[in-house]
Amino acid sequence: MRDTMIEADYLIVGAGAMGMGFADVLVTETDATLAIVDRYGRPGGHWTRAYPFVRLHQPSATYGVNSRELGSGTKYTSGWNAGLYELASGAEIVAYYERVMRRQLLPSGRVRYLPMSEYTDGATIRSLVTGDTQEVHAEKVVDGTYSKVKIPSVHTPGYDVTDGVRCVPPNDLTSLDQAPADYVVIGAGKTGIDACLWLLKNGVAPGDIRWIMPRDPWMWDRANLQPAPEFWERTLGFVAGNVEAAALATSIEDLFERLEAESILLRIDPTVRPTMFHAAIVSADELEQLRRIENIVRLGRVRSVGRDEIVLDDGTIPTTPDTLHIDCTARGFVRRPAVPVFDGDRITLQNLRILQPSFSAALIGHVEARYGSESEKNEICTPDPFPDSDVDMLRTWLTTLKNLTRWDEDEDLSAWMLGSRLTIYHHLGVADPSPAQRELIGKMRELRPAAINNLQQLLKTV
Repeated sequence: MRDTMIEADYLIVGAGAMGMGFADVLVTETDATLAIVDRYGRPGGHWTRAYPFVRLHQPSATYGVNSRELGSGTKYTSGWNAGLYELASGAEIVAYYERVMRRQLLPSGRVRYLPMSEYTDGATIRSLVTGDTQEVHAEKVVDGTYSKVKIPSVHTPGYDVTDGVRCVPPNDLTSLDQAPADYVVIGAGKTGIDACLWLLKNGVAPGDIRWIMPRDPWMWDRANLQPAPEFWERTLGFVAGNVEAAALATSIEDLFERLEAESILLRIDPTVRPTMFHAAIVSADELEQLRRIENIVRLGRVRSVGRDEIVLDDGTIPTTPDTLHIDCTARGFVRRPAVPVFDGDRITLQNLRILQPSFSAALIGHVEARYGSESEKNEICTPDPFPDSDVDMLRTWLTTLKNLTRWDEDEDLSAWMLGSRLTIYHHLGVADPSPAQRELIGKMRELRPAAINNLQQLLKTV
């Protein structure tokens, strides 16, 4: 029998990465009471429905909640990421959030967790199992679902599929009972990259893979984002290179040329200029593997998949009834319009720093715990929407630079950030910087105003 009334200081809607990150900081830094409601049976959000071979694209060290390490801090000794720090699997991430909930949040005695439930009309929580409802009263409602993550396993393709055609989400790849004649991977975002690498790793010949790529992606080099003191020069150089390119570029085209020349951005085909940026991160060896796939179809988006042909925006290609089509078109994080994070009795969790949702949720939690006025909170927490296109990447980087400038003005906030395991600086050994580190950090800060001004001017030309 469930209580008829739930009372809490905060009602958090969504037990995904952002909801859990926010909750963790509030439990750590305040004595507030929380109720967490989620539609899934386990904490972890979209990770609980992810394809079996999914892994983080970023190192485990900077993902999760602020108070608990994810992973063991080890490097790969073999494979396409040899020498780089571990990337948690989907299963590891789900188990991690389960531990956070069961061993940290619930034992505090200040957290109620309501899985398999939905928040309905502003005052009611309904069980998706029994249909029972409970009234809820909270001082503030925290929306951890605003990013609207699209999940491949439950995604409906935006194109027609003829009955009998084999078109599956990537989740189905690990349960094949017989080998298809060949494979067609539809989509070139993170999921499409993961699907191609999985096929190659499992022995599929590159010639048996056709990759439908409506837009080529810009990607980051994983070696530039390593969380350890031994990598400080390369990782800080990556950040400094972004700032310097933004400050000196004479056009958007020139900016991307500078970023590529410094190996800050990577592309699959040197002859095709990418127009998409979903922040896919690959190693040099993974990029080499992707380049083995020569049959890349650049005819726009898929309109329909039939038994004998695939119709695209700009043409058709043949297919067969024995071909397995892998739908990788779910968008993941959707680029949504920014709204105020703090708005009366409502907090809307959003990204604040280029593609760092875990850190952003933790920072919002810290600001809620430590700062008073709503205007000051919103000044610190300017949303930085997830990018979709190459130009979106510049907009995202511009907002990040502005936020970094504001955060640097607050000594207490800067100290909290440097102590947060979710920021890569925390792992680089720069809390007490060496002269070389101090010089590079100083250069970045000096160039930041020019980078902000130049990006603003360049974006006016779009």
